Amino acid sequence: METTANLGIVRKSRAGLGHGFFATRKIERGECVAEYTGKRIATTYADTLKSRYLFEIDESWTIDGSGRENVARYINHSCEPNAEAEIHDGRIYILATRTIRKGEEITIDYGDEYYDEFIRPVGCKCAAQKHR
Repeated sequence: METTANLGIVRKSRAGLGHGFFATRKIERGECVAEYTGKRIATTYADTLKSRYLFEIDESWTIDGSGRENVARYINHSCEPNAEAEIHDGRIYILATRTIRKGEEITIDYGDEYYDEFIRPVGCKCAAQKHR
């Protein structure tokens, strides 16, 4: 799977969310928006860390995407996302689940475990009409 260069730009997101990743052009459903990159670490070690940038590949391996060169780390959570993560051959790709307009923030659902640990305690700040 390949990513297309320059599909997004990092900039300030809505109040309370810090930075986000925004489409620089119209992105079609199924198109690869970005790859979640970083150092591959053992999942058993990752489970001891409190980082918000850990993305589990499988029971053995996790990507530590905390480096700023990983633009996918800026993709915020939404209860009504426009993209999703897929894992292929140990690599994590972010794919559009619908057409994303130019200038629209790209979002994914971070999943139950992350939501329960980091989002639920402070309240979800995504723009969805209905939260979990």
